[in-house]
Amino acid sequence: MTAEEQLSEGQHAIPMEGEDITPKKDGGVLKLVKREGTGTELPMTGDKVFVHYVGTLLDGSHFDSSRDREEKFSFELGKGQVIKAWDIGVATMKVGELCQLSCKPEYAYGSAGSPPKIPPNATLVFEVELFEFRGEDITEAEDGGIVRRIITKGQGYSKPNEGASVDVTVVGTCEGRVFDERELKFEVGDGEGLGLPVGVEKAIMAMEQEEEAIFNIKPKYGFGNAGNAKYNIPGGATLHYKIKLTAFEKAKESWEMNTVEKLEQSTIVKDKGTQYFKEGKYKQASVQYKRIVSWLEHESGLSEEDEKNAKALRLAAHLNLAMCFLKLQEPNTVLENCDKALELQASNEKALFRRGEALFSMKEFDRARDDFQQVVQLYPANKAAKSQVSLCQKRIKEQHEKDKLIYGNMFQKFADRDSKKEAETGKSEGKASENDGMEVENGEKEVASEAKV
Repeated sequence: MTAEEQLSEGQHAIPMEGEDITPKKDGGVLKLVKREGTGTELPMTGDKVFVHYVGTLLDGSHFDSSRDREEKFSFELGKGQVIKAWDIGVATMKVGELCQLSCKPEYAYGSAGSPPKIPPNATLVFEVELFEFRGEDITEAEDGGIVRRIITKGQGYSKPNEGASVDVTVVGTCEGRVFDERELKFEVGDGEGLGLPVGVEKAIMAMEQEEEAIFNIKPKYGFGNAGNAKYNIPGGATLHYKIKLTAFEKAKESWEMNTVEKLEQSTIVKDKGTQYFKEGKYKQASVQYKRIVSWLEHESGLSEEDEKNAKALRLAAHLNLAMCFLKLQEPNTVLENCDKALELQASNEKALFRRGEALFSMKEFDRARDDFQQVVQLYPANKAAKSQVSLCQKRIKEQHEKDKLIYGNMFQKFADRDSKKEAETGKSEGKASENDGMEVENGEKEVASEAKV
């Protein structure tokens, strides 16, 4: 006998009642509020929600309960991670709300059911309590630096990539004040030149076409500790951006381009990166140079001429990346790119010099001196390298003197401590000797006394 047949015979324990909350108004999901929630805010698509629930068949038998497990259940709303009824129903709830959701089969487990507990074509009733919801963290590091809350879900599954052409509307606010409101068309990677923080571009790359969302952007992905004078944003400020991605055209991925296209595009973005570098936009410049590496690093089967051009472009990209990251004070990344450049050309003057600069900034003066000395040997006219060798020698000498002073004082402390211990030991031994003499002397007196007796 099906649940509906039981219902018609009056054998059900739970009445089907409540407001129809389905978009189609087909009675597929009925909601009955048992306890009102607090506030006015509702969870949005993509939010992570935390609930307790009890699932019941129409005859009153429980088939599942998070309360029995004493552990809240969480899922991302509107992502199809749960039955349709839940995505619809929980989206209407406020924090603290307790409700009953009556779900027809087509909004639950359908004609298949979920054996062995849920039979085919079963209408289900859930008691659901919403405890909290939070936005979706879209950062790679999952550090909470960029949190999204979707207002309007986008279409399709495709998202903009690096270099994609995008049409967007952005509204930036800080502490309730709108500081930026514009419609823009640009290539992803060029945002900094338009006054957009890096977090906005990362946000756009997570969006689908026609999506509208609110992004909470922490200082690390915003304007940092420096703030932004143009927009009157103080250092360390958290930003809020409402972004609508109207349209976009993806940039071609490496596998979509032939060798000729890769070489042509690499030349274009190299010039673009150089322009950014001249303007002091080192992050943006590095984005362009990285594209060259991604396109050409693993390219094989090239003609002799193409191989020569590809190698020259890769070498220039790594050298320019090293320079960008020197300016950005990221020495480890400088080392990586200099090493890559030296793999392409073992005696490259710029790669050796820039690696030396990075090592010097890391206070690895011995290694830095070696690189600068190699530059001097290979390129005697390089006066800057000669100067750096002398500076390294000076720093090494200063470090040796400092170490000598530190270790000299340390060894002197050890010596003083040992002398003190020896003095204390000698004093103790002296007292012990005196006591031994007294005992012998007393013994002799006792013997004499005995002899006298």
